[in-house]
Amino acid sequence: MTNMSSPRRPARLARQLALAVALASGTALLAVPGLTDAAYAQKKKKKGEDEAPKPTFSEAYVAAYKPVDAALKGPTPDVAALKPQILALIPLATTPDDKMSLGGLIYNAGIAGKDQPLQLQGMEIMLASGQVKPEDKGKYTFLAFQLANAQNQYDKARDYLQKVIDMGYTSDTTSASDLQLTMAELYFAQDQNVEGVKYLMDAIAARKASGQPVDERWYRRGVSVTYSNEIVPQVYDFVQGWVIDYPKPENWRDAVNLTRNLNDFDGPVLLDLLRLGKKIGTLKEKNDYIFYIEAADTRRLPVEVKAVIDEAYAAGTIPKGSDSWVDEQYKTASGLVAEDRAALPTLERDANAPAAKLRTVLAAGDTFLSYGEYAKAAGFYEKALTMPEVDRDLALTRLGISQIGSGNIEGARATFKQVSGVRAPLAILWSAYAQQQAGAAAPAPAAAY
Repeated sequence: MTNMSSPRRPARLARQLALAVALASGTALLAVPGLTDAAYAQKKKKKGEDEAPKPTFSEAYVAAYKPVDAALKGPTPDVAALKPQILALIPLATTPDDKMSLGGLIYNAGIAGKDQPLQLQGMEIMLASGQVKPEDKGKYTFLAFQLANAQNQYDKARDYLQKVIDMGYTSDTTSASDLQLTMAELYFAQDQNVEGVKYLMDAIAARKASGQPVDERWYRRGVSVTYSNEIVPQVYDFVQGWVIDYPKPENWRDAVNLTRNLNDFDGPVLLDLLRLGKKIGTLKEKNDYIFYIEAADTRRLPVEVKAVIDEAYAAGTIPKGSDSWVDEQYKTASGLVAEDRAALPTLERDANAPAAKLRTVLAAGDTFLSYGEYAKAAGFYEKALTMPEVDRDLALTRLGISQIGSGNIEGARATFKQVSGVRAPLAILWSAYAQQQAGAAAPAPAAAY
């Protein structure tokens, strides 16, 4: 995946076809029915039979086939020179067995002559003959897909691949998941990214509906294509499923960073994204901490600023004494914490007053959230949501964060669903985090940021 740690938006990536299934055809001859005297000769009428069965092969075809077949079986056949004679057999092949044998001859000649278009033509003739054995049909159709794809005949390749998927064909080296990812890649190869993304999303939904696990490669590819091409909001849908099903630290790191890269968040929005980053351990760079300190505001949320600088110091990301501005913010925050904590009862009383202003109620919510007193914070955000002129998306986001902290996971997920606008991507990530927490052990006692 692209490096998503930089706050700069990356240039669009050149899209390259990276099929999950490598082209394997073109190297081995197929054992297909040919012509022998016993196979095409007119069968004798047995005693008691009214008439002999009709011949399997037509006489005109047999007469033309035999010399071409003999030439191809010679020590050094020149397939290019024989190609006109090979193709001249096509109109003579009138019975199903004519066509099956001719398709095999053409396909094998294409391999001998390293002629992929000839291979595809032979494979298509065999498939159209109706004589391919049921146990071989998936393999032959898969070979037709590979050959069409190798020649950039994507529409034809897609048709064959869908047939392969519908047949339920797999092999030792090709899984059903491989085939579906490859179908999405066919769309991407034609710059039909929206269509490919939809195919992948539908495939993910179908697997989830049937209770089957989703291959992580599907999420990674979906995230990569939607991120590189700025296809929103689908990118966030892929990200949400990805971190829920595969909540590895590196996946969360990419999820948070791509959300930052795709958006120009102001301070309050960025703060709530970085709060998530801190919880899941994605703050790794010095700038991550600098942005957090600036967004939180040392004088407004001193305990939170102190906590995040303590983390930066402990991790060695910002060694003590290495940045005078950070050291100054830490000193200021440390000096304000006692005073700030002492003012909590008064702030709580004022915010609970019937005549409390919106600014006071939100300030109480933000302050108690920073101290890890999530139940109180949630109560103030709920009150704020009843007041005119409230920024609903801000209040809902922080209500959801507070609900997670207090253990009300389902309530948090319901809250995040109501978030819209610029905060919607944050709500998706926080909702994924909430779902992840739903499967974890009961939360420990609340702690400040």
